[in-house]
Amino acid sequence: MSAPAPGQTTKGSGMNWVGRAIRRLEDPALVTGNGRFTADLKAEHYVRFLRSPVAAGRLGKITAPNGAWLVTAADLGNLKPILPMLSKFNYKAVAQPILPTDAVRFTGEVIAALIAPTAEQAEDLVEETQADIAETAPLVDSRDAVAAGAPALHAVAPDNVVVEGVVKTPEFDAAWAGATKHITADIRSYRQNATPMEGRAGHAAYDAATGRVTFTCATQMPHLMRTAIADILDMPESDLRVIAPDVGGGFGQKMSLTPEYVILVWLARKYRSSFSWTEDRRENLIGGFHSRDQYVTVEGAFDANAKLIALKADVLSNIGAYSCFPTTCGVEPLMAMAEMPGPYDVRHYACRARGVATNTCPMAPYRGVSRPIITFTLERLMDKAAAAFGLDPVEIRRRNLIDTFPYTSATGLVYDEGTYKKTLAMAVEAVDLPAFRARQKKARDEGRYLGIGFSTFSERTGYGSPAFAARGMAITPGWETVHLSVDPSGFVEARIGASPHGQGLRTTLAQIIADEIGIEPQRIKVVHGDTDRAPYGWGTFASRSLVICGGATLIAARKVRAKLIRLASHMLEADAADIVLEDGAAKVAGTDRAITVAALARESYMQTHRFKGETEPGLNETGTYDPGGTFSNACHVATVEVDIETGKVTMEKFLVAEDAGRIINPMIADGQVQGGIAQGIGNALLEEIVYDDTGNILSTTLADYLPPTAHEIPPIELHHIETHTDASITKAKGIGEGGTIGAPAAVVNAINDALAPFRVQIDEMPATPQRIRAALRNAGHAA
Repeated sequence: MSAPAPGQTTKGSGMNWVGRAIRRLEDPALVTGNGRFTADLKAEHYVRFLRSPVAAGRLGKITAPNGAWLVTAADLGNLKPILPMLSKFNYKAVAQPILPTDAVRFTGEVIAALIAPTAEQAEDLVEETQADIAETAPLVDSRDAVAAGAPALHAVAPDNVVVEGVVKTPEFDAAWAGATKHITADIRSYRQNATPMEGRAGHAAYDAATGRVTFTCATQMPHLMRTAIADILDMPESDLRVIAPDVGGGFGQKMSLTPEYVILVWLARKYRSSFSWTEDRRENLIGGFHSRDQYVTVEGAFDANAKLIALKADVLSNIGAYSCFPTTCGVEPLMAMAEMPGPYDVRHYACRARGVATNTCPMAPYRGVSRPIITFTLERLMDKAAAAFGLDPVEIRRRNLIDTFPYTSATGLVYDEGTYKKTLAMAVEAVDLPAFRARQKKARDEGRYLGIGFSTFSERTGYGSPAFAARGMAITPGWETVHLSVDPSGFVEARIGASPHGQGLRTTLAQIIADEIGIEPQRIKVVHGDTDRAPYGWGTFASRSLVICGGATLIAARKVRAKLIRLASHMLEADAADIVLEDGAAKVAGTDRAITVAALARESYMQTHRFKGETEPGLNETGTYDPGGTFSNACHVATVEVDIETGKVTMEKFLVAEDAGRIINPMIADGQVQGGIAQGIGNALLEEIVYDDTGNILSTTLADYLPPTAHEIPPIELHHIETHTDASITKAKGIGEGGTIGAPAAVVNAINDALAPFRVQIDEMPATPQRIRAALRNAGHAA
């Protein structure tokens, strides 16, 4: 790995923690078994949910064993449904009942709750409870759902199209007609599940003294969870405290509101007790939100020099039975429409993107959302175009990548400074392409098939409320607020609205603060995930935390630094410009005069009279940040070997050249990229949620749904470039999703390169052995 240069020392600080690979401050508790997870909490009552065994049907009577504690829709009364809203893109407001009254719409839908003194007893009750469901014909595939005469899942969307975006730039038709070649790629992305190590979990406890409920849950958005549940139950938000403790992975799946959480809080309020539910793996796979079930047809119009001059796309996104809250089901199709041009300079663009309801589990964001599919689509198009023009895949990318910044895309997105061609060149040099081609030729002569695949992409990160407002969301997330205080003992507490769950945010924020106020990160505590303690915020998702929450932290820390310098200037009788904060003290530059930050903090509380009204008591400041967003970029390279007899793909090596702006902590940044690559390899080769024609889900265990293991992950080589952008106050860009975005395209392109002698093409993911063998058979090259 090429190590990034250290961050620039802050004026007024002699410290330089930014840019250092210090160990994560949050890890000791986790690796010693002292983490706090929702399932660790004991409860008076345990809840298990009865789920629909069929994809579509009319719901009748539910019969539980005698004496069983059963909760159905009739018990809940007139609770509001989950109703995410958009005001644009022909959006149809599809309501999801907390418990259904008359119809079931997907296998795994919650239809009742059973409560018992233990989870095991509650599970037994579920097994003994019967639901009378008159099964009807389901719609499983989005193409069937939009076919003429298809039954409607919801009356508000008679054609099953819940959201539709259409864009076409001026003069598109003329540009299209003037092209030298038109290249088409028909892409299929099969359904996936985020599969976090910890499934969903909730624990709701009533406090008789205050009348409040404390709801501890595995969520990425504790404040919005509080708002949403309070709205549905028609209760004051002040009566509901939501806590997100340690969360064992989220990846977007834990952003969305679920009926199970609403039921738990309803139970706690109604029965004034505590109730707990922990999702098992089967529940997670059938009902824990899915993603990336899309058909995409993309056509590129190229001039004689293989320059992409126009791009046309049609996106059909299966959004499942309901729309997810708060992002809505538009999150996948609308992102695909807005960001399809990716890192390429194409001025003419037309796209139709539809989100279609089916009798399948609802969709929610999953690491990268639509970008892994967008990148897969574009990178397959580029490889096909390279073959049509007789060019090397690297050369056609070089001719088409954006190289002038700022750049405004065909859909109006403004790309800040990036290194699209530079990361491509860095990756090509590091992988030694000529040497690989020589090795590939030698292997082919021996009957072995090696391949190399490239994937170049941009990642929109750290975008605030303007980006979400453009979608017409009724709830417009974006900004973040940080409260920063130094207590009288000199220790620092940062209370943040973001809610990390494995990203190392406590450490990176502490590094930012430490540089500003001249202390060690170990003296800084970051508080998050508790709506009673943390300021209102939007949680952690979309590669935003370090950019937006980090920006708010920097703003607050600069205010604290300025106040410390004023205090030190007064107490040391020196000009403020001569004060330097370093090594836990305020020092007068060029002298031995100093006072500790701890002493300054104590004076700010205990000796306020000494400052004659020059500063307010204490050291407490707030920062809020709401940026427009910034673009990271990278080039991924995968090398593979394909066994044409079995279809097995062996990963040889994975290489990344990445530009995510200033790297706050190289070790954490590398971990984010490596983890994302692992998920991307799983997406490319292994992971698929499978339904049969009746809507019955077939991949309900980890024997059927195959996440990657250490055995499938090759050596990963990382290279970083740091482009410091004015679009981010910290100069950092988001890095959390990039590994997952670029990896699938690089892997599948490598497979296609390996299979080039057989003239077969794999344009779907995952590229399983069965699909590779089928492609070879169809081309007449395999028995």
